[in-house]
Amino acid sequence: MPDRVGPEELRRVRLRVGDQKGNSQSLLRSAGLDRAPYAIEWSTFTSGPPLLEAVSADAVDAGGVGNTPPLFAAAAKRDVKAISVSRGNVTSDALVVRKDSPLQRVEDLRGKKIAVARGSSAHGQVLLNLRKIGMSPDDVQLVILQPADALGAFNSGDVDAWAIWDPYFSQVRLETGARVLTDGTGIANGYDFLIAGTAALADPARNTALADFAVRLAKAQVFSDRHRPERARAWAQDTGLPIEVTTPATEAGPNLPIPLDAEVIRSSQQLADAFVQAKEIPRPFRFADYVDTRFQPQLAAFH
Repeated sequence: MPDRVGPEELRRVRLRVGDQKGNSQSLLRSAGLDRAPYAIEWSTFTSGPPLLEAVSADAVDAGGVGNTPPLFAAAAKRDVKAISVSRGNVTSDALVVRKDSPLQRVEDLRGKKIAVARGSSAHGQVLLNLRKIGMSPDDVQLVILQPADALGAFNSGDVDAWAIWDPYFSQVRLETGARVLTDGTGIANGYDFLIAGTAALADPARNTALADFAVRLAKAQVFSDRHRPERARAWAQDTGLPIEVTTPATEAGPNLPIPLDAEVIRSSQQLADAFVQAKEIPRPFRFADYVDTRFQPQLAAFH
């Protein structure tokens, strides 16, 4: 069975792509790369973990997530593979408190409630910042909430802090004046992964579409770095977020493609091991087993 299909068969493909807050969709549209030689069916998810559940169940073929969701998916033995990676800023992967909060340092979080989406990049950021000062998740109260529910809990004072990422980070700062307690600087790797389901990768038609989609996404990431106002406008149009939110989220620095290589695997394994040690992930595993580098030759031009 061939690994790829020709143009005729490719035109009949419907690639199902998971997205978060219009991220990949608006990225492609702002770069003029949203019209592919196959149909793209978009589905929106609140965070990476539920997106990867859908990918594993073959309800979605692929989707972009942060550095932590693939680790939880691997620990759960889900049928997913990382097929490309990009790296972005880590300052918007932040732990915020209300502007009038008495909390001033990460140490002040001992015994306090932190809203976080389980298995999200924000979850990883919390773990690493606690480890940095000799604390663990047992020293705080993690309140597991998806962003929409976390925003309400944060504003009402039901939680003391919120671990979040863009565009939610820029949104809560604009709307409430939330103050940054700490972020991922010096601890987080800043990776975002394009994850595909093993069923999609095994299907020649969807595999061909995935190769094209991964290249389009890399091109769009490079374009967005050079055309940040266009990126911000497209993001606002696709999500309904104010341009005052998408502009700082864009200006913070877009993700840019990097090789899916041994260094990415090593750094991801370190984070996975930290989660296992903290008993946030129940079993050790090899992250390398959840990586598929078949599209790296096509992506090399963008690294």
